[in-house]
Amino acid sequence: MSRAGRKHPLIVYQHIVSRWWTPMIAIGLGMFALAYSEYLDPIGRFLPARWMPYVLIGILSILIGIFFLFIRHLAYVQLFPGYLKLVTPFLRLNISYKRIRRTVASEMHQIIPLKSMSGWMQDIYEPLAGRTALVIELSSYPISPFILRLFLSRFFFRYKDKSPHLVLLVPDWLRLSTELDSLRTGQGMIAGAPQKRPPDSILSRLPQKK
Repeated sequence: MSRAGRKHPLIVYQHIVSRWWTPMIAIGLGMFALAYSEYLDPIGRFLPARWMPYVLIGILSILIGIFFLFIRHLAYVQLFPGYLKLVTPFLRLNISYKRIRRTVASEMHQIIPLKSMSGWMQDIYEPLAGRTALVIELSSYPISPFILRLFLSRFFFRYKDKSPHLVLLVPDWLRLSTELDSLRTGQGMIAGAPQKRPPDSILSRLPQKK
């Protein structure tokens, strides 16, 4: 079995999901409070139809909040000897190093301008705008671009750029870049990588005439 590298958490995924789990649990607790107030009404306790919907909504909201809390740690990038693996709760993607043309480090606000978003999206994006991401430029996507954009946030793609690529925002982009270059160099994927020295032959050892 091929040896896997360390897991690099995807900050974009964690950031977006983390904004939702707390409000969902708060909504659930609020629904329970409404249900309890209806139940305390002298007539309400004999009319479950008045408070039971609040209970059901509350249970559903809390379950969704717990689900978001759990899955925020299930998104990461991991390097293997032959490919880069991108994992989210709803998508698992293996990208062969042969597809990778080059990698470029850039700050998020240069990749996706803050002004290109609406007000509420700017609030979500602003804490990420000053961080440095690693842009993986590809020769082609391993799956349909439509499916990728369906399951990945817009923050995984450069603004108005339809060329094959992925924007990976991780806690240590430099380490990810170094590990990726090392693996690609080892497989001869990078131009200018050291070439193996050809074996010496008997003829090559003969003295040359001047």
